[in-house]
Amino acid sequence: MLLLGRKILLLSGCVLSLFLVSPALGASDSLEDLSLSYKAVQPLELTPKLSLQLKLHAFLLWSSVGFLMPVGVLLIRVSSNVRSAKAVRALFYCHVASQIAGVALATVGAVLSVKNFENAFDNTHQRIGVALYGLIWLQPVIGFLRPDRGVKARSVWYLAHWLLGMVVCVLGVANVYIGLHTYGERTGRSVGLWTALLTAEVSAVALVYLLQDRWNHVVRLRQQETAAVGDGRSETETEPAYPANDEKEIAVMP
Repeated sequence: MLLLGRKILLLSGCVLSLFLVSPALGASDSLEDLSLSYKAVQPLELTPKLSLQLKLHAFLLWSSVGFLMPVGVLLIRVSSNVRSAKAVRALFYCHVASQIAGVALATVGAVLSVKNFENAFDNTHQRIGVALYGLIWLQPVIGFLRPDRGVKARSVWYLAHWLLGMVVCVLGVANVYIGLHTYGERTGRSVGLWTALLTAEVSAVALVYLLQDRWNHVVRLRQQETAAVGDGRSETETEPAYPANDEKEIAVMP
């Protein structure tokens, strides 16, 4: 049931993402019209100061929603498979630290954009950015309000916290892509290298995220095989014993 709930919530997150993007798309009747509207935007004249501000804004937002927050999700996901209480506590604090750092960097990026850039909010990048800043600040509030274990509201809190975290990560990465595209359109400069690097990083994080559950299944199968071999060895006493530290490493491996 929990797996089904996660799938439903993930679908809801996708719908929410489309809802947030839809106001910008509503201004055009087709993708062709949207492309033409981008071309109609006046080219941006880059001064050395403006170029530095744009690069700093891009770096801050990538560091926040494109790296630290997805890594924080991976850390807390790994902690659910660790048996050592100290390791779980360390991973939890690393998760909290990465999320706080992500919120701080995103806030600095938001202040920088409001102070130095045009903010007509007439394009997709700016509209998603506004929604994203609100969600980024809502997430830590929900995190600090988590109920104690055993309380009925704990499962509702967990699903809400997980869903909002996934929405922030998906919207954040999507907006970094849109920001790169907008920068290329307005300045005429190539962003192919940065887009490729972002794609490689996001793909690596997504692969690790998806493989974690499968890895747990592999570990359980290996433990069952080890137990079965142990039972056969006790009966026949002909099979060589596995080293004791192998079972220990398998048992604690996330």
